[in-house]
Amino acid sequence: MLAERTGAGGARVGPLPSFRYGDTVSVTFLPSFRTMLAAVAATALTGFGAAWAADEFDLSPEQSGRIHAIKNEAAIASIPKGFKFVTPGKLTVGVAPGGPPLATYATDAQTVVGADPDYASAVADALGLKLELVPVAWADWPLGLTSGKYDAVVSNVGVTEQRKEKFDFSTYRQGLHGFFVTGKSKIASIKEPKDAAGLRIIVSAGTNQERILVKWSDEDTKAGLKPIELQYYDDDAASLLALRSERADVIVQPHAQLVYIAARDKDIKGVGTLSAGWPDRSDVAIATRRGSGLATALTAATNGLIQDGTYARILDHWHLAEEALPKSETNPPGLPKF
Repeated sequence: MLAERTGAGGARVGPLPSFRYGDTVSVTFLPSFRTMLAAVAATALTGFGAAWAADEFDLSPEQSGRIHAIKNEAAIASIPKGFKFVTPGKLTVGVAPGGPPLATYATDAQTVVGADPDYASAVADALGLKLELVPVAWADWPLGLTSGKYDAVVSNVGVTEQRKEKFDFSTYRQGLHGFFVTGKSKIASIKEPKDAAGLRIIVSAGTNQERILVKWSDEDTKAGLKPIELQYYDDDAASLLALRSERADVIVQPHAQLVYIAARDKDIKGVGTLSAGWPDRSDVAIATRRGSGLATALTAATNGLIQDGTYARILDHWHLAEEALPKSETNPPGLPKF
């Protein structure tokens, strides 16, 4: 089975075979008819929940609560003298509206809002520029960036060694996946392989989190513990229904996505996070054209936001404080080529 693998915070990082010979894991595939029924049922159960999330997440086009930043003269001075912005006086940023709370279309179905647009806005403020957001399909951002359609991409892009061959990066969030359970679950914490031994965990095939959980399961069996039972469903609705109906114990997905679902539906909770680069950290970053020199200014602007508290306020606003970085780095080690 081949599928697109996700990396930092769910960012796509390329294809990956699901398993290799010698891995120890219990796998459950659900018949398609069964998951179709589950999806229909889950939609009926949760479709009204989006209104509840409005209490905690502002998805209006006005964004009256958007947090702004002050100019950072040191960051402005680090913009290369010869750098030409797509539009003078503006920071043009590509963003893929993949879903709340990171980036989604507002209630007017036109304006892109979320944590990533707010962060991009603060960076633009720090550089003394106006923000110009350009909605883009995920698959199109690399070509759009290299061809000069926008100055940068702020769209949950994970740092990888392969991407660093074409792009520069300025980190701004940890790439995390979340372990979430039902509100009534007795599971209190999942931090390491032994905590997941014997559990039935929902995961998407071909993803980075699947690759990591296969390794966790292998470690468990070598330690004399039960293997992890991985379960696969056709879509999020079917996955959530399986969790709520106790056919699974845990769901693992990009952390931000589950944070929003938890706020929307009020019946699941987080019990741990998993780095996309486990056992190492893997970060999400602003992408810029390789060698353009803009990354230095973006890193400086981000560190200024971290130091004056603006950065923390933005993450808190979108319930993503767990993904905070202590500092921004330019072109740190990324996920390796697989």
